[in-house]
Amino acid sequence: MRWIKTKVKRIEDIDKNFKSRGIYENNIVYMDALESPYEIYGLPCIKEERLYCRLPQSSLKRFSESVQYLAWNTTGARVRFMTDSPFVSIKAEIRTADDMSHMPRSGMSGFDMYIGSKENKKFINSIMPESGVTCFEGITYTKEKGMKEWTINFPLYNGIKKLLIGLKEGSNLEKAPAYSIEKPIVFYGSSITHGGCASRPGNSYPNILSRWLDAGIYNLGFSGSAKGETEMAEYIAGLNMSAFVLDYDHNAPDISHLSNTHERFYKIVRDANKKLPIIIITKPDFDSDIEENKKRREVIYNTYKNAINSGDDFVYFIDGEKLFGKRDRDSCTVDGCHPNDLGFMRMADTIFPVLKKALLK
Repeated sequence: MRWIKTKVKRIEDIDKNFKSRGIYENNIVYMDALESPYEIYGLPCIKEERLYCRLPQSSLKRFSESVQYLAWNTTGARVRFMTDSPFVSIKAEIRTADDMSHMPRSGMSGFDMYIGSKENKKFINSIMPESGVTCFEGITYTKEKGMKEWTINFPLYNGIKKLLIGLKEGSNLEKAPAYSIEKPIVFYGSSITHGGCASRPGNSYPNILSRWLDAGIYNLGFSGSAKGETEMAEYIAGLNMSAFVLDYDHNAPDISHLSNTHERFYKIVRDANKKLPIIIITKPDFDSDIEENKKRREVIYNTYKNAINSGDDFVYFIDGEKLFGKRDRDSCTVDGCHPNDLGFMRMADTIFPVLKKALLK
């Protein structure tokens, strides 16, 4: 057999739309994202500790090793600002060059950018690393004139060591307006809450809800590691929040564990926050094991029912079986478990009216 030599081409050599946008501007002024008037949301201790971590350093060792590791993933965090610069560039150093086989690098390790205010934020670009790279840069242009509000969402399954933001020299830079909802919404849950496997950060369901409600969030999703621990319940109970979404069904190893932890977790948060809206959710991939998931749902519904019977007027229940809708449910995940963008959008569609009603009560 005679082998025919051919030159292997990269897709970006064939289709220019796949090329990474390099930075060719020579009039960029960079600032560290930790400096004012840039403001970072979603990391409770960022101002004091100046570290991109979802949990405070003083309490980190209270939690499991896996939670300690995952706390450095920046899911749910973002930086906001106002500028009239015709472009925004970033230079980032992330914590790892690892990839996952079932999640795009753009979601795991990339940043995505939105322009707009209140509930009218519009996606304009993603910036992500090449394979095996931890330091990278990118630029996003806009044709919109005048001062614009920018939101840059941080990587879902990676962490940030350093982030610089670049604007055109001479541009104005101001602090972004406050969110419409003063206090952040807190989400606690599994890899699904964490953001696996959205194609980019803005498409995780907590980030979608953040945009639709114009609210900050704390995403305390810990992939495979949210097991309803008392220490986590006590930490969450002490947060200053507008609502709490309890969504860790998937990480409870079995029904017995779920039964032993779920209502206790709810009660710890409720005892410290008498009128806090609490939304309780069961797992969305209901079809993966219907009989098992019916039993899990019953445990979680009992937490809700007992709360109602005890006079709790600020608790809400969402049946996970309804989260993916009725049509093409099997198209909502990448692997039968983790939602893709369609799955996350359907989850957000179902959760949004409940959360909005709870916030307005």
